[in-house]
Amino acid sequence: MSDEYGADLVSVVDDEGNRHEFELVDAIETDDGRYVALLPVYDDPADSLNDDGELIILEVVEEESGEEVLAPIEDDEVFEEIAGIFEERLSDLYEIEEVEGEPEK
Repeated sequence: MSDEYGADLVSVVDDEGNRHEFELVDAIETDDGRYVALLPVYDDPADSLNDDGELIILEVVEEESGEEVLAPIEDDEVFEEIAGIFEERLSDLYEIEEVEGEPEK
């Protein structure tokens, strides 16, 4: 949606060609790159109720063609740093729980 009060939606095509819709929750730029925090958007409201609400954090990468694509953050330290920034920025808007274990990408 591009209206002033609507959600910013992003379509992502996975490696298998499946299209997924996400809401762009936040975006940041650091010295290391640009990153986005996304939440899945579901057609069926029941799917939304079953979602764990976990943010999807991806890096914005510019390909040689000039096209921007979203890619997983491969470096665990960078992922933790960026996830921490998003967590801090979004903690006032969303209830964020600490989860122990490996970060999901």
